[in-house]
Amino acid sequence: MIDRRLFLASAAASTALAATPGESRDPAPDWQSLARDVRAEMAWAWAEYRRYAWGQDEIRPVSGSGQSFLIPGQTVGLSIVEALDTLWLMGLDAELEDGIRWITSSLRFDLDGDAQLFEATIRLVGGLLSGHLATGEAKLLELAHDLASRMMPAFDTPTGMPMRYVNLVTGKARDPLSFPAEIGGGMGPELVTLSTLTGEKRFGQAAIKAMLALYERRSRIGLIADTIDVTTGAWVTRRATVGPPTDSYFEYLWDSWVLTGDKRLRDAYRTCTAGILAHLADRTTDDLWFANVDFETGERLNLRQSELSAFYPGLLAEGGKHGAGVAAMRGWVKAQERWPVLPEAFDPSDWSIRAKSNALRPELADAAFTLWLHDQDEQWRHVARAHFLNMKRFNKAPHGYSGLTDVTTPGAFDDACPGYWWSEQMKYYWLIFSDCPRFDYRHNYLSTEGNVLKGLKRG
Repeated sequence: MIDRRLFLASAAASTALAATPGESRDPAPDWQSLARDVRAEMAWAWAEYRRYAWGQDEIRPVSGSGQSFLIPGQTVGLSIVEALDTLWLMGLDAELEDGIRWITSSLRFDLDGDAQLFEATIRLVGGLLSGHLATGEAKLLELAHDLASRMMPAFDTPTGMPMRYVNLVTGKARDPLSFPAEIGGGMGPELVTLSTLTGEKRFGQAAIKAMLALYERRSRIGLIADTIDVTTGAWVTRRATVGPPTDSYFEYLWDSWVLTGDKRLRDAYRTCTAGILAHLADRTTDDLWFANVDFETGERLNLRQSELSAFYPGLLAEGGKHGAGVAAMRGWVKAQERWPVLPEAFDPSDWSIRAKSNALRPELADAAFTLWLHDQDEQWRHVARAHFLNMKRFNKAPHGYSGLTDVTTPGAFDDACPGYWWSEQMKYYWLIFSDCPRFDYRHNYLSTEGNVLKGLKRG
């Protein structure tokens, strides 16, 4: 059982959880010991999943049961697929072999149901590809190819931007109102990598066409809004943001340029970033944040931050704006010191919480790892350490790790462990603490879902 005394009220009238003083300031942590702790937690959580939810998409870590994610009532072993390259990097080879046995004997995609293209691509296609690259198991590539092929009819629109959902048996696509993250942010690197591995150019070409089609519809000040009709190409909202549902579009413009060398993607990323720095950058507080603005005029709407935006400092560093990335990260570090488990949404102008939940989000750990890869500054390791220790303290449930419905209330578990937990923060923690011999720290690529599509060292 979890010791509820580990939840501390903040010193002020706020009921937010408080960090242990000095916890993230230990001048000389034993990083290898911390890495072993991460590995042990991964092994423990895997054993609980194996016992209570084997083959299910996700474990319910409080009740000790499983649930589906991709298609209601059907399972594709999502957590197994998402865990593959993390298990491999950690050297949890017996657990990895167990997972691959389930996949090769039980995973299939001839499911008569509508799959969300974005989630299926970043989680399943990406997870299978990184698993294949790690292990060499041919069946994983075969399954990635099968799933991607079943989803390709979604791209058959007048603009080349895909519909949001597609039936995996009939190929019928639906829902033309989509978002930048789902149009470009959920397909580029995965489908480009699939094309590279199979020689079938259609996958990568479709993804790049969609990303550029969206970019062509930017405003005169270089911004994109957050919702568009993929059949007409018309924007249906006016908000520009670096948060959801736009966030990973910018990430994948840069990433797809890195993987392909296509200068159109590089130039699109640079134009979007210039527009963001010119019109969204906000210093009305002591820190650099990115506001939500009107995409045509740049008029400021609000400073509300989504926890998912915490990835952006790392992307700025990757894309050549390291100073801006470090400046933006300072605000997020202050937020973590205020709320050890970040709320889903807040306003840094007055530090008011706007959404109290947290679905085991990995974005701050992602940014810390990315910044550390670029400048090797130990402060980012300390940020990741605090993120890990806070997760252990506040999110550990009887049968795994759980999100929270309210970060200000002790033990407010949502009884859900998202598949990305296996692929993202556990991998970021491991790689930043362990000096992993199976990972190339100089030449690598991790997707928005944390799947390693470049940089795995085999043999």
